[in-house]
Amino acid sequence: MLKPFLTTSALVLLFNASAYATGIGQTIDVPCPFGDCKAGISLSYLGEFDIPTGFMEGGVEVGGLSGIDFDPATGHYISISDDRSEKAPARFYDLDIDVSADGLKGVTVVDHVVLKDNSGEPFAIRTVDPESIRIGKDGIYWSSEGDGKALLPPFVRVAKPDGSFVREFTLPQGFAPTADHSTGIRDNLAFESTTFLPSGDFLVGLESALYQDGPMTTLTNGSLDRVIRYDAATGEQKAQYVYPVSPIPQGAAKPDGWNDFGMSEFLALDDHHLLSIERGYAQGVGNSAVINMFDLDGATDVKDIPSLAKADQRIVPVRKAQVMDLRSLGLGPDNVEGVALGKAKDGTDVLIFVADNNFNPTQKTQFYAFKVVRRPQ
Repeated sequence: MLKPFLTTSALVLLFNASAYATGIGQTIDVPCPFGDCKAGISLSYLGEFDIPTGFMEGGVEVGGLSGIDFDPATGHYISISDDRSEKAPARFYDLDIDVSADGLKGVTVVDHVVLKDNSGEPFAIRTVDPESIRIGKDGIYWSSEGDGKALLPPFVRVAKPDGSFVREFTLPQGFAPTADHSTGIRDNLAFESTTFLPSGDFLVGLESALYQDGPMTTLTNGSLDRVIRYDAATGEQKAQYVYPVSPIPQGAAKPDGWNDFGMSEFLALDDHHLLSIERGYAQGVGNSAVINMFDLDGATDVKDIPSLAKADQRIVPVRKAQVMDLRSLGLGPDNVEGVALGKAKDGTDVLIFVADNNFNPTQKTQFYAFKVVRRPQ
């Protein structure tokens, strides 16, 4: 068993082992996404830090990190595990990330908090699938994908800082799983993304299309994912938009090999510009992770359209433009699932990405940091 915290020498070794995949200070500049130069974004790479599978904190394995957010009150980050209460009760972690304009130096796992169900108890095994987490004015907002096979619906809930239940959002019609797969979420492809808009509204995004909205991604076709816009105070939906996931970018090494691609998280930059993560895996090839910017302005509200596949009217999806492909940068991304906009200890604005290791010995809990040089305001 590893010690609760890595030694200083271990931290340095892990950092140095991955720092040279691409150069610290390398700049990614997208001056005019969608042809809109007011939406320009510029990032500078600050490094990678990895935590090996099997690392323990307080007797609990650290892994499955699928969402992350910055807490300005503490300067720390919280990160939710997608452990379905199988290795330990469903939980989120308190992380102290040592990052500055000079680079990403380390990640300390400070503590973990157990999430409670609406009866005040830790979640029973396989009754929840946590995926995304955000800090709101009145609590911690988090999502569960549910379980399509067991017909457990996805949800968004608000918790107190101690993990106890406060309230649950209303699930719109058409999202609950069905036994015949005529409508609703696909298994393990549901509420993967959440973010707050500066206006206070809360967005929730699917990883893949609802059954009634069309097929999943393939090597030749993308997927139409719904994004729900909620009133955060009431938990009631205000609108829905269509986010077009790109086709799978790389095929498996063998014709019968497995591959996938979907949206794993998004993050608001202002009230209509957001960053998204589209990530996937191709058997025998590896992981891919593409960061996009998308724009809600002008997108059709589809909350009253039961099926995107059968719609007889013109639907305008969100506009999307690629910001960076982590593989093309020379990085070796694992299963990248979370992103937060944080503040470094020296005041630098930073983007922190986290990868889910799936509790797999061949994978790792991976953090990437980028300095935000410019972003839409």
